[in-house]
Amino acid sequence: MKRRAMRRRDFLRGAAVGAGAGILATGASASRGRPVLPSERVRLGFIGVGGRGTRLLEIFLDLAGVDVVGVCDVNEAHARRARRKAGERTETFGDFRRLLERQDIDAVVVATTGHWHCIPAIQACAAGKDVYVEKPLSISPAEGRAVVETARRHRRVAAIGTQQRSMPHYRDAVEYIRSGKLGAVHMAETFNLERAPRGGFGTPPDGTPPVGLDWDFWLGPAPAVPFNSARLAGHFFFWDTGGGWPSDWGVHHYDVVHWAMGAKGPLSVSMSGGKYHFTDCTEMPDTVEACFEYPGFLVVYRLRWSNAQSLHGLRYGNIFYGTEGTMILNRSGWRVFREGETRPVVQRPGSRGDGPHQSNFIECVRTRAAPAADIETGHRSSLPGELANLAFRLGRKLRWDPSKEEFVGDPEANRWLMRPLRAPWSIES
Repeated sequence: MKRRAMRRRDFLRGAAVGAGAGILATGASASRGRPVLPSERVRLGFIGVGGRGTRLLEIFLDLAGVDVVGVCDVNEAHARRARRKAGERTETFGDFRRLLERQDIDAVVVATTGHWHCIPAIQACAAGKDVYVEKPLSISPAEGRAVVETARRHRRVAAIGTQQRSMPHYRDAVEYIRSGKLGAVHMAETFNLERAPRGGFGTPPDGTPPVGLDWDFWLGPAPAVPFNSARLAGHFFFWDTGGGWPSDWGVHHYDVVHWAMGAKGPLSVSMSGGKYHFTDCTEMPDTVEACFEYPGFLVVYRLRWSNAQSLHGLRYGNIFYGTEGTMILNRSGWRVFREGETRPVVQRPGSRGDGPHQSNFIECVRTRAAPAADIETGHRSSLPGELANLAFRLGRKLRWDPSKEEFVGDPEANRWLMRPLRAPWSIES
């Protein structure tokens, strides 16, 4: 099917658009021409129904008052599997633009590979659909800002899949930090500690795509390259299609830091490391340490794939170091320790994110309230990982202006704000 080119518009504006108000104006579903009434069912379309997309499909299907009427994937096997789950009346698509043409769809869920998050989200907002998009929002800063601006301009409910925002124990932890009970926090650590075989995704030769996979469409805005099974399976770990764990996992950690500390973004970033463990054909470093300077505090992100020895019993999470205590936090719960003590003075169990987070989005589609993880916060939480990757690739520390969303006095780095997009794709709406 011939792909229609989209018009170009400059999204690299000086000042960032602020977060939306508590209630989005109009409250109308553009596809139906009126609000989705409480008595009506919310009709969803899915763009990307692979691993995470399938899980989200199952979650949304379990919610009351929700129908999935269309599913789209460039892999026919994925689309057929999704249809079996959603029901035989569900229409399948290979091109997300055809799904967006359906006038009866109220909202779409975008759960593609990371390099495909922004363009469908932008086009969905322009088509009058609300959007739930998986994290990280983007792999280059200007793309994420374009999604925010498009959602605001079309007055769409737009949420991102940082489900900690809907987990009560995270809200309690944030409230504890903001209340001052931890004292002044001048440093936070975030980490992912993994162990995987040295061979990783291997070094398979280029070959022929599986029957039913549109490889050219899968690549989409990324450069055209021959099919390779490792590139398909390990898409997170190639620069053109992902951001690696500093971005794809790290976004959750940075989001918690921003939430707890009331921060909009770092003032500088650096990242050191390399590919020391893996011997496969992926491109990302497997061992890194990134440092982010914020006003009044420092954030460190650590990743290793060669040794999963835990930190305070956790293999991932956040640690906040305050003058009155230390908080250790992840999805399993949180604990606070006084300096020099081994017993926690406060301890809370974990809570559920998937389910409540998606339910919050559906509620906001009906009420037009801003979702728990609004697209603006999702964009800002995606930025640290993107900036760290840029600092690593450029081989130096970068200074960042979180208000203008540009590098300070660095024309070379600013040329990386928007990744090149292969024609005919663009971030136009």
